[in-house]
Amino acid sequence: MRVLVVGGAGYIGSVTVAELLSAGHEVVVFDSLVTGHAEAVSPGAELVVGDLADAELLDDVFGRRTFDGVVYYAGFIAAGESMRDPGKYFLNNVGHLINLLNAMVKHQVLRFVFSSSAGVYGEPDKTPIEEDAPLAPVNPYGESKAVAERLLRWYDSQCGLRYVSLRYFNAAGATEALGEDHRPETHLIPVVLEVAAGKLPVLELYGTDYPTPDGTCIRDYVHVSDLAQAHSLALERTRKGSAVYNVGNGQGFSNGEVIETARRVTGHPILVREAPRREGDAAVLVASATKVKQELGWEPRFPDLERIVESAWRWHQARPNGYES
Repeated sequence: MRVLVVGGAGYIGSVTVAELLSAGHEVVVFDSLVTGHAEAVSPGAELVVGDLADAELLDDVFGRRTFDGVVYYAGFIAAGESMRDPGKYFLNNVGHLINLLNAMVKHQVLRFVFSSSAGVYGEPDKTPIEEDAPLAPVNPYGESKAVAERLLRWYDSQCGLRYVSLRYFNAAGATEALGEDHRPETHLIPVVLEVAAGKLPVLELYGTDYPTPDGTCIRDYVHVSDLAQAHSLALERTRKGSAVYNVGNGQGFSNGEVIETARRVTGHPILVREAPRREGDAAVLVASATKVKQELGWEPRFPDLERIVESAWRWHQARPNGYES
């Protein structure tokens, strides 16, 4: 297939591009490079630099090429920032997404894989979370993903667009060549590793009074390579119609456990300073991955937290300045 990967110069997108290329697909990457890195785009993929706000450019991209499907990673992802600037998140994650969907419908590219989030669930009533759990986001980031999913249902019923929405949990880890390089970094594992590497003096641990065994948030970590494989499988699944899947390991680790694991992996003490909870953070988010395993045949290859942290540490050690030369 010829696949357009929107946001394919970013963390998860770049690993998916490599996965698709290795499977023999032809890949075009569309990325603004606002948070992505041209250096992360695998050789063999075409890179088009542009923004989804530019409807004319999108029309040109689809008009000049024939695509079999689109994989989307172009959403802003920082839940904390979304609390401070909700308009930024709704404009990009909903408004600019509509530009993309309209271009797809116009050019009859009707297979779509959407990167959604566990953030659509908010504070779940029970864990592990199943796909039929109520959508009750607690921050604008999660709300923007939930709104996008509702939009997709209408594009399916009214326009024939077949989609798979992947509600994935906490992406982490790295491949040998590709890793996580956000500026600034907000995700726990890379921030912990920045402290271990001496780039930060101390880790701010937000919230130690949650109703969990050690008082810190619990999250389900899934290796970025496993996420990429799920997107490749989901692209095939669109042949059968639309669906929604959780993608996670099905087990949760607290922030405290992540820190202790990083101390073992790196051999560094990793100083911690306790801080108040961040507004919009749920206490526990752990996936039920039964549906994605049964229907897509997906199985995490790297479910162990220590292996996930080790892979990220190796990449950061090999690239101490990320993708900067």
